[in-house]
Amino acid sequence: MNKGQLISEVAKKTRLTKKDTANAVNAIVETIKKNVKNGVTLVGFGTFKVSRRKARTGRNPQTGEKIKIKAKNVVKFKPGKGL
Repeated sequence: MNKGQLISEVAKKTRLTKKDTANAVNAIVETIKKNVKNGVTLVGFGTFKVSRRKARTGRNPQTGEKIKIKAKNVVKFKPGKGL
């Protein structure tokens, strides 16, 4: 399911216009993005949080050459019991 399909399904269930539903979905996504560094928990759905991925050595799949992969922050999702 993509974002457009999600908006259509929510619009059907709430009987709102697609424009109003799109605004609501976009607001939810933006709010999660802004607050994910502190952790976002949606009870019954799951938790979004930022995790640090360590630097590591990888391989170029075409040449087999070793490459260094830098450390970075990634967002992880842990599903709740409802899922």
